[in-house]
Amino acid sequence: MAVESDVLDELRGLRNRVPQLTGSLAATVDGLVLAHDAPGTEPEGLAALTAAALGVAHRMADATGRGGFRELLLRGTDGYVATYAAGPAVVLTLLADGRVNVGRLHLEGRRSGARIGELVGAHIGRDGVGTASAERVVTPAPEAGRPIGTLPVRTPQRPAHLPSPQAGGHRRPT
Repeated sequence: MAVESDVLDELRGLRNRVPQLTGSLAATVDGLVLAHDAPGTEPEGLAALTAAALGVAHRMADATGRGGFRELLLRGTDGYVATYAAGPAVVLTLLADGRVNVGRLHLEGRRSGARIGELVGAHIGRDGVGTASAERVVTPAPEAGRPIGTLPVRTPQRPAHLPSPQAGGHRRPT
């Protein structure tokens, strides 16, 4: 596919603009590698972990009422992992060492994510497949009722009655 080489060119350009990047990966939201520039890592495993983290991020955003997913940042003792939305069906994951300017990482990651989203969107439209195939990836399945890559969320319920105090126990003030 031509889109893979275009996306790989964008990843390489991103690495030139942010020298502290140690790797980058563009993958579908369900964990399939689109393109990668991540020497020393297993791209399929990173894509699968990205999909899992994306599912948790979607759940957290929904549970806290913060809107749709935009980005996720993980800071470890030796550096950063940042994941950005790149259109409706693709995510961009960046690996950076601890010396990276996080503001610059966000700026360039967001720009590259938007560019990759445009490249993939243009390619889907050009192949005649239509945008329905891209939307199908992120549209909730009717039987599941949630986006691909997310887990069901169990909403805590308040008990119908307060538990009665135990003998010898302390009573809660009301």
